[in-house]
Amino acid sequence: MEKLIIRDKLAIERTKLANERTFLAYFRTAIFFLGSGLSILHIEFFEPVNYLGWLLICMSPLLLGIGLYRLRYTRKVIREIYTE
Repeated sequence: MEKLIIRDKLAIERTKLANERTFLAYFRTAIFFLGSGLSILHIEFFEPVNYLGWLLICMSPLLLGIGLYRLRYTRKVIREIYTE
């Protein structure tokens, strides 16, 4: 493999940052789902839709797991392709 020039190194860094940004979006969504689910469960007005609160709470760790998996998988692919 030929040596990478500065433009290629910067592109790799942008890709790494985009990967981390995507994980943070998953994390933010998981936290939002958790908070929304807990709010629905604790407010009496939403008692008829308690199932929705439980659904959001159960989806929260699932989203976080998907985000972690994608972060690690993409990081691994980047390392394999662009090793110096």
